[in-house]
Amino acid sequence: MDNATLVQTEIRTIAPQSGTAFILKKGQKLRIIDPKGRQVSDLLLFNADDKAEKLSSGKTLDFEESIRITRGHSLWSNRSRIMATILEDTNGNNDFLLAPCSAETFKIMYQHEGYHPSCLQNLTDNLAAFGIAQDDLPNAFNVFMNVVVDEKGKIAVLPPTSVAGDYVLLEAEMDLIIGMTACSAEDSNGGSFKEIQYEILA
Repeated sequence: MDNATLVQTEIRTIAPQSGTAFILKKGQKLRIIDPKGRQVSDLLLFNADDKAEKLSSGKTLDFEESIRITRGHSLWSNRSRIMATILEDTNGNNDFLLAPCSAETFKIMYQHEGYHPSCLQNLTDNLAAFGIAQDDLPNAFNVFMNVVVDEKGKIAVLPPTSVAGDYVLLEAEMDLIIGMTACSAEDSNGGSFKEIQYEILA
């Protein structure tokens, strides 16, 4: 991809442990940037013209025949249609197995009592403006998340391998509603919380 052909716009920042939602038109490109390194971003896609069509981890893993979704792969919908294509990925470690962290995640896995920011809540809060409810949310595509599976099938979440400036560039194949976070789970981000940046390119 020749980045010189892209018309750049303002780089926006998602504050640590927060999220955002916005429209990405067909043919536009979204660059998701890890500005400081070792920070995950949960990404959701919905068809802007029919919100019942949404990102599907199952369909994506089926059709791409891999659990390592990276450059050259597409992100598929629950209706078996391509929603976006990954044009570039400077890190190459992304996860499509695990669900967005939630209040229950921190209670069950971290034994945390009381309120804790979560990707599920941040996605819910921001996508509400588009009429999308929490029960409508699929598994997110976890950009920069480092998940490994051993020979017995056991899953482990390791610190991200992304370094400052790593990015994923994807192109919308239909008009999309995007939900994004700067992930709130300690294990997913190597024990610290940092911002995520993004820009929309024509």
